[in-house]
Amino acid sequence: MRSTGPTNQLLKDTIELLEKRSRERPIWGRVAELLSKPTRKRPAVNVSKINRYASDGDIVIVPGKVLGAGNISKKVTVAAFSFSAKAAEKIKAAGGRILTLREAVEQVQDYSKVKILV
Repeated sequence: MRSTGPTNQLLKDTIELLEKRSRERPIWGRVAELLSKPTRKRPAVNVSKINRYASDGDIVIVPGKVLGAGNISKKVTVAAFSFSAKAAEKIKAAGGRILTLREAVEQVQDYSKVKILV
């Protein structure tokens, strides 16, 4: 069987944008690489894992989907390709922000607090 790559146009456009930006910041190249994987191999991260590994004020990048299992108590900015409804609700309730990857590429200025969670 021949590999066709992603068929979702939004996903294709996001990967293309990330690859362009990787020339300036290599972190976006790694995110694009992880996002290019098949859906079954793409990371799905629970909010409990974000709570465990992130500190207040961090920017967490998830090259996949954020799921709502567990609790989060830290004010973090989470950028991901998609969020479950419960995950978005819990992050906002904790005082955090949610961003799409496209928004993160434009808004992130300080890369010292950026973490990629897989």
